[in-house]
Amino acid sequence: MFDFAVFGSLFLTLFVIMDPPGITPIFLALTSGRPVKVQRRMAWQAVCVAFGVIAVFGLCGQQILDYLHVSVPALMIAGGLLLLLIALDLLTGKTDEPKQTKDVNVALVPLGMPLLAGPGAIVSVILAVQKAQGFGGQVSVWSAIVAMHVVLWLVMRYSLVIIRVIRDGGVVLVTRLAGMMLSAIAVQQIINGVLQVVEAA
Repeated sequence: MFDFAVFGSLFLTLFVIMDPPGITPIFLALTSGRPVKVQRRMAWQAVCVAFGVIAVFGLCGQQILDYLHVSVPALMIAGGLLLLLIALDLLTGKTDEPKQTKDVNVALVPLGMPLLAGPGAIVSVILAVQKAQGFGGQVSVWSAIVAMHVVLWLVMRYSLVIIRVIRDGGVVLVTRLAGMMLSAIAVQQIINGVLQVVEAA
């Protein structure tokens, strides 16, 4: 039987962690200057990558981490460092990467992972799948995961309208703000990972 409590709890948890409203300025900054069709494709690719990563870790995440001898804090610190590098590029306006490579990288990294499918979301899904009881519980968990990714796609898909309104000057401003936000997220993620390492020691 479908468990609405499990569905609501995981959906809200993922909504807070993956933060669709907060991802909008970052998505706009990373995809600015590209054709609308390319931006829409990148939104779809990013959501597909995030869902794929979440699904894999939901099905066999604990086994993967145990096999690789990787702890959750290590995953958080690595993700934070990766986000910090992207944030510095946004803040400095660095755009010397070839467009073809940049298109692929933005959809996969950092949008798909670790921005959307970050350590927090991965751990939450692993725990939710482990705690879900029976077929109904599993259906509720995976329904919440799918629903969250649909919301993410809708937010990024229709955020493209904002680009047409704010124009080039606004995009530059959004890019700098996104860099600031992303750097803060990255530093906080690194701090959380280090604190967990210290607590476990």
